[in-house]
Amino acid sequence: MNISHSSGKGRKMKKQAGFTLIELVIVVVILGFLAVTAIPKFIDLTEQAKQANIEGMAGGFATGVSLARAQWEAEGRPHDTSNENVINYDGSLLTLTTPPTNSTTIRPGYPVGLAINNPNATGESMSSTQCIEVWQGIFSQPPTISATITDLDNDSLGINYFVNVANNECQFFLRETLNQDIDGLFVTPASTAIGNNFTYNNATSAVVININN
Repeated sequence: MNISHSSGKGRKMKKQAGFTLIELVIVVVILGFLAVTAIPKFIDLTEQAKQANIEGMAGGFATGVSLARAQWEAEGRPHDTSNENVINYDGSLLTLTTPPTNSTTIRPGYPVGLAINNPNATGESMSSTQCIEVWQGIFSQPPTISATITDLDNDSLGINYFVNVANNECQFFLRETLNQDIDGLFVTPASTAIGNNFTYNNATSAVVININN
């Protein structure tokens, strides 16, 4: 009987490269599932962040206004040589509401602007410039803000907030929540029903938050 001997060398198996059609289909299905479930949650978190942003800014602003008023009261209601109410709040000399004698709608002692710029202390005709001065005087590290809507289109300026004045109230809008036209340029909000914002009424110190996005 003849016995043949093998050489002792086994055949090498070729490695499979790439994916099969079934594997690709499974990957596509998984990605689709993730897109359906994860993206809406991410978008929701983004909107929540925008809401938290404006709420935090409004809370800080209201606190600053209250502290300025409390300091003014504690120091005996100081005033300047023009008999206008003033306070040195954390290094910012602020003019506070000094209502006319016969006024029944404006309360004294709330910020209306920087004293160095001689703002209208009666608080009856606030301007966007005064609103920015209050913003910068209240916050120790104020976020960037502008009263010129086209400044928001210039990313190099890094403007985060837009300010407007209506009915003698300062209106502070979060840039990312404002409308844009077909060219991608920001549009001046017609009211506080647009974007996330808060208002400041110096007559009563009221700070009101409006969440629309």
